[in-house]
Amino acid sequence: MSVPGQIAAYIASQPEPKGAELQALHELVLGIAPDSKLWFLDGKDASGKVVSNPNIGYGSQTIDYANGKSREFYKIGLSANTTGISVYVMGLKDKNLLANRFGDRIGKASVSGYCVKFRTLQDVNAEALEDVIRFGLEDSSPLMGEG
Repeated sequence: MSVPGQIAAYIASQPEPKGAELQALHELVLGIAPDSKLWFLDGKDASGKVVSNPNIGYGSQTIDYANGKSREFYKIGLSANTTGISVYVMGLKDKNLLANRFGDRIGKASVSGYCVKFRTLQDVNAEALEDVIRFGLEDSSPLMGEG
């Protein structure tokens, strides 16, 4: 199945209203960056064991690891979780950046080093969430991981 097909199936598999909210976020990201690379990670490791929630990814960057290795990975990720939705901003060097830059206006959400997690879209400031996504997709941000 194609990546867009996997994404559509994943969104369709979610209970409502979570499915509709994931679809709205998917459309928002595609509206911001229509030509970004799409990713779908099913949450399973090489042996087929579930190790995380499935993720939809957007964009591309090279993430460098402390052991000297690097790999291509997405910039923005969306994932349903047991209590709501997570928006991931990957490759940030400063683990306080999201909270410092967006935490005071994001609304009812928890903001960690690379994740904004909320129960429903109604709980968050839509403009602030869009700003988080735009920030994460920036190609030349000096605050992103090198690559």
